[in-house]
Amino acid sequence: MKKNLLPLAAAFIAASATYAMAGDWASSFKTLDTDGSGTVSRTEFDANLSKLKLDPAPQFSAIDADDNNSIDDGEWAKAEKMTKNYSVSCKASNESWCPKK
Repeated sequence: MKKNLLPLAAAFIAASATYAMAGDWASSFKTLDTDGSGTVSRTEFDANLSKLKLDPAPQFSAIDADDNNSIDDGEWAKAEKMTKNYSVSCKASNESWCPKK
């Protein structure tokens, strides 16, 4: 019985961690979108980015894919996906390249 519960418990823990990360990104978007318009203007971004306590902080122009001076939820989701795919070894690297494992 214990052997059957281990994979289920592992899946639950993994799903919980994914949900928590998604919630953090969603709440971060809401923190930046102070006027509730559903988009984050450059002014909102600059005024509220420090509240997220991100290090390194993302650059507005890197997230604003269509260069319309606002970040919508789709662009924010793409930024979230990119950070999740960015390996830990790259984040910790002091070099200008990502070390291979």
